Amino acid sequence: MWLVSDVSPYFDKMFSKLFGLFLIFAAITTSHAQGPTLVLLDNQVIKETHSIFFRSLQERGYTLTFKIADDSSLVLSKYGEYLYKNLIIFAPSAEEFGGSLNVETITEFIDDGGNVLVAGSSVTGDVLRELASECGFEVDEEGAYVIDHLNFDVTDEGQHTKLVIPSDNLINAPVIVGIKKRCGTLTVPRNCTAYSYNPDQPIKEYPHAVGKDTVLIAGLQARNNARVIFSGSLSFFSDEFFTSSVQRSHGGESVPVAGNQDVATAISQWVFKEHGQLRVKSVKHHKVGETKPPQAYTIMEDVVYTIEIDILDDGKWKPFNANDIQLEFVRIDPFIRTTLQRNLQENTKQSSKYRMCMEFISLK
Repeated sequence: MWLVSDVSPYFDKMFSKLFGLFLIFAAITTSHAQGPTLVLLDNQVIKETHSIFFRSLQERGYTLTFKIADDSSLVLSKYGEYLYKNLIIFAPSAEEFGGSLNVETITEFIDDGGNVLVAGSSVTGDVLRELASECGFEVDEEGAYVIDHLNFDVTDEGQHTKLVIPSDNLINAPVIVGIKKRCGTLTVPRNCTAYSYNPDQPIKEYPHAVGKDTVLIAGLQARNNARVIFSGSLSFFSDEFFTSSVQRSHGGESVPVAGNQDVATAISQWVFKEHGQLRVKSVKHHKVGETKPPQAYTIMEDVVYTIEIDILDDGKWKPFNANDIQLEFVRIDPFIRTTLQRNLQENTKQSSKYRMCMEFISLK
C-alpha cells in the first residue's frame, strides 16, 4: 500500500514516539466511542471535497455538526456541560475562532477529556499554531511544505511536495496502525531525503526540519486519556487523495488506489477512542506466600501485584497482551517503577513481583 500526502507544516520527531509507551495511569480508559462531534471548516466547500471521510464517521455512529470556524455562535459547552465529545478542525487558514471558542477553551476541552483532530496546510493560521504549541507540537513557518525530491508522485507539479510514502514507514504501534499494518499514522521515509521548506524560495539557511525530524501526522494521549491528532495536510483527508491512483516518480510501482482512506479511518478510530481503549478487569496484591492483601506493607517486604487488562477491539472487550506495561507507585516522585511481566499460564493477566523499597505504604 502507498500513501499520498501533500504536506505542509511539520511536527517535531519526539511526538511520533508518544504512541509507544503505555503507562497504566495514562492508558486505562472507559468505553465512550462515537457521539456528538463539532466540525469546524474554512468554508462549506470542504464538506463536499472531504465527503468520504465525513460519511465514514457518520456511518460509524458519529453525529456531526458542521460550522464555519469564525461562526459567532460557536460554543463547546453550556451550563457547565460539554455539547460535544469530539472536535474536528479542518480550518487551517483560520486566524481566530468565532463565538466563545479560542485556544484556551479548546485546551480546557482537552484537559476535561475531549478528543481533537486537526488538519493544517501551508497557510496554517496563528490560532492553530498556538493550539499546536499548547499540545506540544511545533509547526513550521507559513508557506513551508515537506519536500522530497526522490519520493514524489508522478502527478506532482514540479515542487515535489505531493509525497508518496510506502506503508512500511508506519509507526510500529499495532493498536493504531492495525496488526496487518495495512493502515496507520505516518512518519517520513526511512531514507531521510525529506525536509521542510518553502518551495518557492531558494534555500539560504538550514531547513527547520530534515529527515527523521519531520513528522507528517503526530498524536498524543494525555494523562487524562484525551487524544489529539495533528495532520500537516488537509488534502490528506480529501476525496481526491482517497480515490487517486499512486505512482512514485523515477519508474516506481503504480497502485490503483492510494491508502489514504485506510490511514484516515485508522487514526480517526484511535483519536476518537474506538481503538486502543483499555480497562482494568481486576487488580490483586498480596505478600509473597499469602493470598489476601494486608492493611499495609512495610519496608523490605516482597509483594506480588497482578492486574488483568482488557482492550476494546471492534466494539468488544478482549484480553490485552503486551510486554511494555509499566507500574508506578508515586508518593512525591515515582519511587517504584517496574515493567509488568506477562503471566504465561493465564494470558489475560499482567503481573510483576518486586521488593517494596519504602518505609511505609498503604494501598487503598
